[in-house]
Amino acid sequence: MSTPEARIAELGLAIPDVVKPVAAYTPAVRSGSYVYTSGQLPMVDGALPATGKVGAEVTPERAKELAQICALNAIAAVKALIGDLDQVVRVVKVVGFVASAPDFTGQPGVVNGASELLGKVFGESGVHARSAVGVAVLPLDAPVEVEMIVEVS
Repeated sequence: MSTPEARIAELGLAIPDVVKPVAAYTPAVRSGSYVYTSGQLPMVDGALPATGKVGAEVTPERAKELAQICALNAIAAVKALIGDLDQVVRVVKVVGFVASAPDFTGQPGVVNGASELLGKVFGESGVHARSAVGVAVLPLDAPVEVEMIVEVS
C-alpha cells in the first residue's frame, strides 16, 4: 500500500512549501486529534497564478485546477504541523469558497478540484463532508480558497 506522499508523487505533484500567511494567522492548528487549516489560496511559488471571478475572468475548468492547488497547499500545512501524512486518519470536512460572477452557480464543480485530489491522495479516508460557497471577493482577488479539517492519530 502506498503512502499519501507516494500517491501525490504518482500524480506528478509535489508537496509545496507552506504558503506564508497574508495576515495575522497560522496556516494550521492542531487541537486534540484534529488539524484545522486556515483558508488556503492557490499560491504557487508565492504568487497567484490567476485572479478574478469564476464565470468572468476565470473559467470553471481553470478554477477547478486552482482548487486542487489550494488542497495541495492545505496538505502542506497539515504535513508541516504533524510531520507525516500517514498520521491522517480521515479528511473530515472541506470548505471551498469561490469568488463568483453574479450569474455563476457552478461552485460545487469548482471545489471538486480539491475533493477529487483528497480522494486520490487519501483514498477512502479522503472522502469528506463539504461546503462549496460562492462569494463576492476573496483575499488578493483569488478565484478560490479552500480550508479543511483532518483527524490525525
